Amino acid sequence: MCIEFGRETCGNLDIAESREWLVTNGIGGYASGTVAGLLTRRYHGLLVAALKPPLGRTLMLAKLDETVLYDTRSYSIYTNRWADGIVSPHGYQNIERFSLEGTIPLWRFAVADALLEKRVWMQQGANTTYVQYTLRRATQPLKLILKALVNYRDYHSDTQSNGWQMSVEQVEQGICVTAYPDAVPLYLLSDSPLSDSCTVAHDWYHGFDLAVERYRGLRDKEDHLHAATFEVTLNPGDAMSTTGCAYAFVATTEKQSNLNGEAALKLRRAQEQKLTGLWNSNRSNTKESPAWIKHLILAADQFIVDRPLPENPHSKTIIAGYHWFGDWGRDTMISLPGLTISTGRPEVACSILRTFARYVDQGMLPNRFPDAGEQPEYNTVDATLWYFEAVRAYYSATDDDNLLAELFPVLADIIDWHCRGTRYNIHLDAADGLLYAGVAGVQLTWMDAKVGDWVVTPRIGKPIEVNALWYNTLRTMAKFARQLGKPHQEYQAMADRVQYRFSRFWNENTGYCYDVIDSPDGDDWLLRPNQIFTVSLPESPLTPIQQRGVVEACGRMLLTSHGLRSRSVSAELSLASNHPQYKGKYGGNQYQRDGAYHQGTVWGWLLGPFVLAHLRVYKNPEQARQFLAPMANHLTAHGVGSLSEIFDGDAPMTPRGCIAQAWTVAEVLRAWLATEI
Repeated sequence: MCIEFGRETCGNLDIAESREWLVTNGIGGYASGTVAGLLTRRYHGLLVAALKPPLGRTLMLAKLDETVLYDTRSYSIYTNRWADGIVSPHGYQNIERFSLEGTIPLWRFAVADALLEKRVWMQQGANTTYVQYTLRRATQPLKLILKALVNYRDYHSDTQSNGWQMSVEQVEQGICVTAYPDAVPLYLLSDSPLSDSCTVAHDWYHGFDLAVERYRGLRDKEDHLHAATFEVTLNPGDAMSTTGCAYAFVATTEKQSNLNGEAALKLRRAQEQKLTGLWNSNRSNTKESPAWIKHLILAADQFIVDRPLPENPHSKTIIAGYHWFGDWGRDTMISLPGLTISTGRPEVACSILRTFARYVDQGMLPNRFPDAGEQPEYNTVDATLWYFEAVRAYYSATDDDNLLAELFPVLADIIDWHCRGTRYNIHLDAADGLLYAGVAGVQLTWMDAKVGDWVVTPRIGKPIEVNALWYNTLRTMAKFARQLGKPHQEYQAMADRVQYRFSRFWNENTGYCYDVIDSPDGDDWLLRPNQIFTVSLPESPLTPIQQRGVVEACGRMLLTSHGLRSRSVSAELSLASNHPQYKGKYGGNQYQRDGAYHQGTVWGWLLGPFVLAHLRVYKNPEQARQFLAPMANHLTAHGVGSLSEIFDGDAPMTPRGCIAQAWTVAEVLRAWLATEI
């Protein structure tokens, strides 16, 4: 599947501004925008640098406003929407075609008989963005004028200029922008042989309108600084060559940076070819994967980034989603098998597992690393249990006894802490061997939305997926102990007891499982997707008949084309969208959005566990794989070339949230491999 749009999409602003692209640099930085070239989010920019990898993300280059002078006429090839709602200019109308070359966005602008291409990519391991312009066809010289609009702010924030004076100085081949004395300098540079001029400016452009932020109930206006204007003339004779007449604009935090755009582009393409090669070498099936799966392989790499440690500056972690998430413990462990093991990169998995082992504290993995670099937050009950499953998946693929032996003491200590009790009342209930978790005012499971003091889905008690993971953990730990020649009987006995007492979760009246038992309000019979893990995890505590009941209930009431709804509406299994707690649309201010987050919103990552559970029950790989097919079309609908975080619960299930989410990509890839025939 070649991802490309012609004028029918690019020339329709409503559609073109809803399709977003993303490129990343492997250390947490990124560049992103819309197909139309219009800014719609505070998170858009050509250089969002990770100044404290993988976090410290800072918007440095917002955009380039480009004008073409050709055959005595002027053509705008950029688009802006302003505070009064006026769109000016309408440069999107000159886009003849947009496509993805791997992960590299490519625009083709047609002006008269000239054809100008634009590509954007980043250097791996550096806060450096390349914007390359290539003249493919022309009969006259074409002059390209670039106005560089800069900023310097946290990527969650927005800028109101208020007379802010930045330092803008000319340097060889461009300019250096220093926002304030202690700020990291931004270098805007170009290929010197082609440059006609670089003129310093200091003009604030006020009132860029950010439509998506308005939808999200956030401040929707921003200012950017016009720091300089670059001019270059591209000649028609050079356009007839194999590579065309190319000009590279480079935005970087590196004082000494590679300005050879062609060489940098070759490195980027070679990296992507390597990734697809690793995927192919990891598969036993010799049949070529479809094109949309190849896009997902490249998308998977966008989430894998460095988290430097003193002893290993290239230690790895996983960004949960773009644009706004960092590396979360839960998301990392759920995503790890699909992003690394499935794609033939076990060495990356090994690095991540080692990295997070360093941060285990009182038997818990950190839930997240704050953007500002404070201490990790330990407020999750399930991330630590997903760590065991990630280790199991890694060992199953590698038989790496050395890493297993290295991590075993950490794993054993985690179980000991859970048995005797750790933070937030997480403890083993001696009465039935199940895990209890929760205190008032804290959200511990993956359904973790909280607004002020309101925990939307508190789930205090014994959540079903936590105990399914606990059972899976104990069975896994018993196998690890046997493999290493260590005592395993206690883990086995604990697992046997959990399996016996897990029957408490089964609700005979509904034919599926309770979501939480022993909560302060009693047992929660509401149908949620959390019970799908009782079937999808390698070790299931349910009987075959119960497994089938879970899959059928989730399929009838929660399944959509792009994942599972986060809740049904009633015990009677009738989907009435006017039910007061069911939220079929996701949007509005934070209170409204978080109130819907796990109350009907569809989660893409849950499609993977559903497919695996369906495969387990019905043993029909071809039928199970059919559930993944809609994701192929979704690659063109939101974050182009990637998969979204969430979707509306009501039709047509419009994509929402992050345009690229690690565990959605990971679980679709993992399910695809599992269903290969």
